Amino acid sequence: MTKAYITAHQDRYLHELFELLRIPSVSADSRHKTDVRQAAEYVRDRILEAGADRVELVETNGHPIVFGEKVVDPKLPTVLVYGHYDVQPPDPLELWNTPPFEPTVREGKIYARGACDDKGQFYMHIKAFEILMKHNALSCNVKFMIEGEEEVGSDNLPLFVKNYRDQLLTDVILISDTSLISLDQPSITVGLRGLSYLEVEVTSANRDLHSGVYGGAVANPINVLSQMIASLHDSNGKVNIPGFYDQVVELSQAEREALNRAPFDSTEYKRELGIAELTGEAGYTTLERTGIRPTLDCNGIWGGYTGEGAKTVLPSKASAKISMRLVPNQRPAEITELFTKHFLSIAPPTVKVKVTPHHGGEAAVTATTSRGYRAAEAAFKEVWGKTPIPTRDGGSIPIVALFKKELEVDTVLMGFGLDTDALHSPNEHYGIQNFLLGIETITAFYKHFSK
Repeated sequence: MTKAYITAHQDRYLHELFELLRIPSVSADSRHKTDVRQAAEYVRDRILEAGADRVELVETNGHPIVFGEKVVDPKLPTVLVYGHYDVQPPDPLELWNTPPFEPTVREGKIYARGACDDKGQFYMHIKAFEILMKHNALSCNVKFMIEGEEEVGSDNLPLFVKNYRDQLLTDVILISDTSLISLDQPSITVGLRGLSYLEVEVTSANRDLHSGVYGGAVANPINVLSQMIASLHDSNGKVNIPGFYDQVVELSQAEREALNRAPFDSTEYKRELGIAELTGEAGYTTLERTGIRPTLDCNGIWGGYTGEGAKTVLPSKASAKISMRLVPNQRPAEITELFTKHFLSIAPPTVKVKVTPHHGGEAAVTATTSRGYRAAEAAFKEVWGKTPIPTRDGGSIPIVALFKKELEVDTVLMGFGLDTDALHSPNEHYGIQNFLLGIETITAFYKHFSK
């Protein structure tokens, strides 16, 4: 029933998704405020069309949250679906092979900003819901909460969850915003790292200076900032900030061995990325470095003259954006404070330094013994014919820890993307087969969860 229906309506599903992908809902850019709202309205209308009893746009101090629900029977279990309709900025535009907001299909993949993160993934849930409604087969109550600020830290979500707590009560939370190991080997994410994101600024003189006249006498903020950032790691790849690892819980040898059972080909990994060698914290595998260890990375750096040709300038200031991925027990506020204290302490007296926190989120680990996980596992077995492997993902979804704290409910991270889908990068894409299999698997999840 389900597979035949999906095949018959595949073209319509893709058309609807493409319409959503054409909306440049970049939450980080105020110039796209109207576009972000347009995306919210589009999502609201599609959930209503799929069969929800009611759907509303809940206003926040930022972008609206789409909240909808379908109550089949109050005695039945309830599933809360979370996703986000906002997307990352598409820059650098010149690296896209096709326009980021004009979805294009090449070799069975949809290329567009948001194709995988997260429009293509949360839209699977709307279509699965539609299928169950069309066939009078919905065996759970369903709630949708699709937000528009995930890519900028979900600052307004905690207040929404607090104010809407009674309406959000559920038996499980279902999120598709993570990846599979591969199409040949399904997996379910059971761990997410947290995040601390901030911006630093180093200032020297009160204006840009002639590098010939002042060079060698006045500190160059770019040079100083580069040296400061370089000092944040030691020779073994560990973060060089006092207290950074104090709360990190080391996994047991058995847990590490279980994590490393996931298929991983380092040669193919390097080939796909176009790199000669891997790097990272000494004493850990690549899967451990990206899943269970904290990190610190410079995400952007700028200063001085970057235009065409030459300009011999000694810049007045230089800036960088820095993110730290955190593991359970590391609190974003505490890590931000540790970073700020350390970064200010290593600044030479020749410059002034400013640290501005942006956003963060808690790490989260979910149990493989929960009712929701077992239902997801059974759904994968039914549709894919294979048992999914539990994995830990290096990304961050702050709402997962918030849900656990406020609603006391487990989240099932049932993602269908691939690590090679270029999330947050030019030429982001999402496989059509992933999209269609995702719809089928989500539909099966409801059947198994209601049991």
